[in-house]
Amino acid sequence: MTSTGRESRHLSVHVDRTADEVYAYASDPVNLPAWAHGLGGSVEKIDGRWVAESPMGRVVVAFAPHNELGVLDHDVTLPSGETVYNPVRVIRDGTGSEVVFTLRRQPEMSDADFERDAETVAGDLDRLRGLLESA
Repeated sequence: MTSTGRESRHLSVHVDRTADEVYAYASDPVNLPAWAHGLGGSVEKIDGRWVAESPMGRVVVAFAPHNELGVLDHDVTLPSGETVYNPVRVIRDGTGSEVVFTLRRQPEMSDADFERDAETVAGDLDRLRGLLESA
């Protein structure tokens, strides 16, 4: 089945590290290959832009400006030229934090593709937690 409507799913993970520590690590594009496998296995800065080799091909990743609010929103520009907006927050949670990724279903995306994207994001968040909690 394919949907033409908008749908969002909030995927989150609790990390036993401060929000500042999580934000500092996750907001550095150099760290993306270690935890964000959905974006790819390599990233480099080319002409002032962060370019990743992803399963979808070469993509450009642009994060929101550094901020004190834990906003990790980023745009991913696909090889087709389409840009996908990804809202992400690092939220203080006692002595730890919660990372919330809002997965937004793209127009004409099948149920299977949406589920696959959700599984990929959940895996990325679990890797992020593992890396930060073992450091």
